[in-house]
Amino acid sequence: MEYLIWLITLVYLLMVIGTIITVLLDNRQPSKTMAWILVLIFLPVAGIIFYFFLGQNTRKERMMSQRNLNQLTKRSMLEFVEQKDLNVPLKYEPLIKMFANQNMALPFKNNRVEIFTSGYDYFMALIKAMGQAKHHIHLVSYIIKDDALGQLIADVLIDKVKQGVEVRLIYDDVGCWDVPNSYFENLRKAGVEVHPFLPVHFPAFTGKVNYRNHRKLCVIDGQTGFIGGMNIAMRYLRGTSKQMWRDTHLQVWGGAVYAIQRAFLVDWYFVDRTLITNTQYYPTIEKIEKNDCIAQVVTSSPISPWPDIMQGYVRILLEARHYVYMETPYFLPTESVLFAIQTAALAGVDVRLMMPSHSDAKIPEWASRSYIAAMVEAGVKVYLYESGFNHSKLMVSDDSLCTCGSTNIDFRSFENNFEANIFFYDKPLALRMKQVFLTDQESCILIKSLSDLTNRPLFRRLWESLVRLLSPLL
Repeated sequence: MEYLIWLITLVYLLMVIGTIITVLLDNRQPSKTMAWILVLIFLPVAGIIFYFFLGQNTRKERMMSQRNLNQLTKRSMLEFVEQKDLNVPLKYEPLIKMFANQNMALPFKNNRVEIFTSGYDYFMALIKAMGQAKHHIHLVSYIIKDDALGQLIADVLIDKVKQGVEVRLIYDDVGCWDVPNSYFENLRKAGVEVHPFLPVHFPAFTGKVNYRNHRKLCVIDGQTGFIGGMNIAMRYLRGTSKQMWRDTHLQVWGGAVYAIQRAFLVDWYFVDRTLITNTQYYPTIEKIEKNDCIAQVVTSSPISPWPDIMQGYVRILLEARHYVYMETPYFLPTESVLFAIQTAALAGVDVRLMMPSHSDAKIPEWASRSYIAAMVEAGVKVYLYESGFNHSKLMVSDDSLCTCGSTNIDFRSFENNFEANIFFYDKPLALRMKQVFLTDQESCILIKSLSDLTNRPLFRRLWESLVRLLSPLL
């Protein structure tokens, strides 16, 4: 028996050493590498399990070929070439080129946008647009709850299938872990094409649980698109103000709808292996009054060679001249984003960061609090939102640029999740998004000084600092 214990211990030690070598050879950020090494050393058995499920690096895997991506982009490229009077703002030309070169995120002009900060308004607009669909509805959502709202959306989709409309739905298998299979089976039986994103079935669980489709997109007839942070769940519609979820979502008309369509069709190829390139999914956009609202839809994923959205945030912060306002439900920044925020603030830029006073997840909340002192010390104005849980993900800068989407300012969104944000280069829209931030600011408390943080109990501050060590893994 004693020899068996020694044998098991030896095998375990070899596994830990082998895993540590694997982590080192991945050449990740030093902070993330050190976090995994600490977990593997100081959490016996559990550390190996955590790495098995959450730590494996798939960024270098190619789950879809460049040739297929080019085909999916071809129609968008043709429309881009036809934009003869596309005037790219000189200030943001490097940023626009970076997104186009790395992400095939083409800029489109002549866009019209409706901003929703209320779940009631957003879901009414979504259901109305779905009800008017004539050809197709394409929907991807990280979470679809089997509640009253989820059932209403299902009824609308089934009704449109009966009318001859093509309906395609992607849901994330982890985000919808508590949704009964019968919900999606009823949709399939009715004719809706439904696919889970990276389904996780033990023992195939492994790293798949770590790479989730966090996007929230919808395209209807190739004419109108939706993009933002709202999932499909009743929590946006009911409860007291302290329980209500505050979020931001956009409805878009114009050339940017092509880009949202492309993002969905890439995801569809990922789950269905069907390459949809027919021009009927990129119809001539109905006439919109000409304007200078230029938009880019940028996606990021763990299989992309570059962390595109994170790089965009860094450029925006470092190139800002007057202000950058940001809202995020979780603040666990990578080293590069943290450095960019501090650098901008120290350069005299009015940097404001808004996060919830209380999160829906305690561990990320504890870890995020440990970053606040460094923000305040650099001159960042940190606001804690108190009227419910602020799940909004937006940024606005210098009255000329704004972005909204599914990306949180954390390691998971920047490095592990499949995300989508839309970037606008337009003063009127930036001013509207700025007003959204300023309205939310009225429901916040401002952390005025470091003393507000250092006067808290020592144990609480120590606990937050300990949890912060895990932030690259959360």
